Amino acid sequence: MARKVILDVDPGIDDALAMCIALFDPRLEVLAVTAVGGNTSPERATLNVQTIIGQLDPPRWPRVGAASEPDGGLPVDGRYLCGVDGLGGIEFAVAERQHLLPSEKVICDQVRAAPHQVTIVALGPLTNVARAFARDPELPTLVDRVVMMGGTVSAPGNITPAAEFNIYCDPVSARAVFRAHCTKTLVPLDVTNRAVLSYDLFNRLPEESTKIGYFVRQVLPPAFRAHRQNLGLEGIHVHDTVALMCVIHPELFTTREMAGDVETHGELTMGMTLFDRRRVPAWRRNMEVAVDMQTQEVVEAIIRDLAAAAECAGPRVADI
Repeated sequence: MARKVILDVDPGIDDALAMCIALFDPRLEVLAVTAVGGNTSPERATLNVQTIIGQLDPPRWPRVGAASEPDGGLPVDGRYLCGVDGLGGIEFAVAERQHLLPSEKVICDQVRAAPHQVTIVALGPLTNVARAFARDPELPTLVDRVVMMGGTVSAPGNITPAAEFNIYCDPVSARAVFRAHCTKTLVPLDVTNRAVLSYDLFNRLPEESTKIGYFVRQVLPPAFRAHRQNLGLEGIHVHDTVALMCVIHPELFTTREMAGDVETHGELTMGMTLFDRRRVPAWRRNMEVAVDMQTQEVVEAIIRDLAAAAECAGPRVADI
């Protein structure tokens, strides 16, 4: 039986790659894709979600939720790695839908419609999840699990020395979700940093004649250039896609129950994820944290699942 999921994303090229897999994976039933501000503004994130779904044209179109501004605004965005529009500056055609419901409302509705069955896969800042939990205080007990890409345990941050990007964008919401009484899995930079999509792996992507092959071969080259120019990497990190792999292929990951929280005010440490790892911890363990993964197997699973998605999606119809 397919696992019911809500994808909460801030596309972002990495989020787009994860969507390519999730929307066509028979192990998942994507009920909704909810946009959140992060890599781009809330308005652009909402438009990008619609663009990606329109380009891929999955057999079952999910509900779409519209992003709104976090209470404190976005302190930073990720366009330096994703291009001015989040999708590498590629001008895709899109039929923009009007009057979309807010993302937190869509999350509440979908979880309420299938209590104890829905996994929220949060690949961006946790603004929407926190707002959904605040809107419906019973909701955390009705969610099957929240899988979050974000934070660090021992690794340095990737937006400040202390903080990972998703958590830093909205640390107050991240703290609220960390402290919520629901089953949670965190996939931090400590493991996602290990997976790098190299130029050699790029050559193994689906053919350009397929919908997915065409799309990923358009958006990934700008990401390769940005990673080389800004990070000195001859490849790209795919943090969000790795987190999705933790949902689809949990056997490739090792998790540990830990007690985690988020710093919300520190001048140098805002957005830092903290874990009580003392011999006698004072904090209650509140989440599973991915502490290891079979790196090569995860990378191979990404390539394999993309190929399977491309076969399911079928050939691209050229623009007229």
